[in-house]
Amino acid sequence: MSGTGTTTAAPATRAEYCVVACAEAWRGAGEVLASPMGTVPTIGARLARLTFAPDLLLTDGEALLIGDVSAVGAAPRVVEGWLPYRQHLALVATGRRHVMMGASQLDRYGNQNISCVGDWERPRRQLLGVRGAPVNTLNNPTSYWVPKHSTRVFVERVDMVCGVGYDRAAAAGPSATRFHRIPDVISDLGVFDFETPDRTMRLRSLHPGVTVEQVVESTGFALAVPSEVPYTREPTAEELRLIREEIDPKGLRDREARA
Repeated sequence: MSGTGTTTAAPATRAEYCVVACAEAWRGAGEVLASPMGTVPTIGARLARLTFAPDLLLTDGEALLIGDVSAVGAAPRVVEGWLPYRQHLALVATGRRHVMMGASQLDRYGNQNISCVGDWERPRRQLLGVRGAPVNTLNNPTSYWVPKHSTRVFVERVDMVCGVGYDRAAAAGPSATRFHRIPDVISDLGVFDFETPDRTMRLRSLHPGVTVEQVVESTGFALAVPSEVPYTREPTAEELRLIREEIDPKGLRDREARA
């Protein structure tokens, strides 16, 4: 068997399950801008573009719309257009974007914190800052990627609200809820959503090798857990080939998500 065949035939890793779960967030998205933040979401968006979401718009991570799907870290071969900051903001404000952000803290309603840890008057840690999180969450679909699922990230109450969760959007009224949507939260343990009556976080699928007990112990709030939890879908042979040979031949995904 050739080296390529051997590589593709190797069992899917935890990181590759995470990539596929991230890719699924853009299934059926149509012609919108995919804005993945992080290595695994970037690979996922490119995988989606090459398979079941051919209309996705991708960037080089800066200001160029790319027409091809190059390997992570490689320069694009085909440039479709220029996307300066002002035009990017126009896409955000009109809902033509699905961003997958990170989260330093995330609570049961999907409120996200990337600004600081500790009391606002005297925080223990200064983080990235609020950035565009409020506008993202109130204007276009916003999903989250958490590479290390723990009670430090999945907390009862975030120290500062950057991305708006379902409870705060509801409290603010129709102007906030009209376009507010958090489709997916993906971590190294599983996939989560907010498809519950009170819009609190639910465990939707487990990555193979992970147990419900492990997820519950690693979550700092009461998680909605169905009586039967499926496993995250397995990557197809073609998806594994694309991930390993075309999108991420250097294996950068394994640095961000380990079993």
